[in-house]
Amino acid sequence: MLRTSNRPVDWEALVTQNEDRLYRAALAILGDPQEAEDAVQDAFVRFLEKAPDHLENPSAWLMRVLVNGCRSRLRLAWRRVDPLPDTLPAPGPEEGQELEELYSLPPADRALIHLHYYEGYSTAELAKMLGCRPGTVRSRLFRARERLKKLLEP
Repeated sequence: MLRTSNRPVDWEALVTQNEDRLYRAALAILGDPQEAEDAVQDAFVRFLEKAPDHLENPSAWLMRVLVNGCRSRLRLAWRRVDPLPDTLPAPGPEEGQELEELYSLPPADRALIHLHYYEGYSTAELAKMLGCRPGTVRSRLFRARERLKKLLEP
């Protein structure tokens, strides 16, 4: 058992509750399944090594660490953008096309759209996570939606 905020944290439950959510966010940001798996694993390792004792919400801390780790991975010189993998699950062909368009956006736009619309983070939470002002997050979201809208128009 790990301890945060003077409460024990069940490691297995923490991983089980967060691994899929973190993986989807990492995949949306990075666009590569293997890199996404590595980023999630790195986030859990960092939790074990560096999570503060007074942590109120371990899931939010994990997401912030994951997003920062993904941003660091995107800055690496050897990183290249690959096309969307065929193995990515998509319920229908129309959603597959939408995912293709989403993955053609810049990584920062993909991250914001995924975290806001799929993970449900507010602009204030995103601002705290990304280290910027809420107004900046709103304007970036607006621009990302505009870019996506242009890509989705026939």
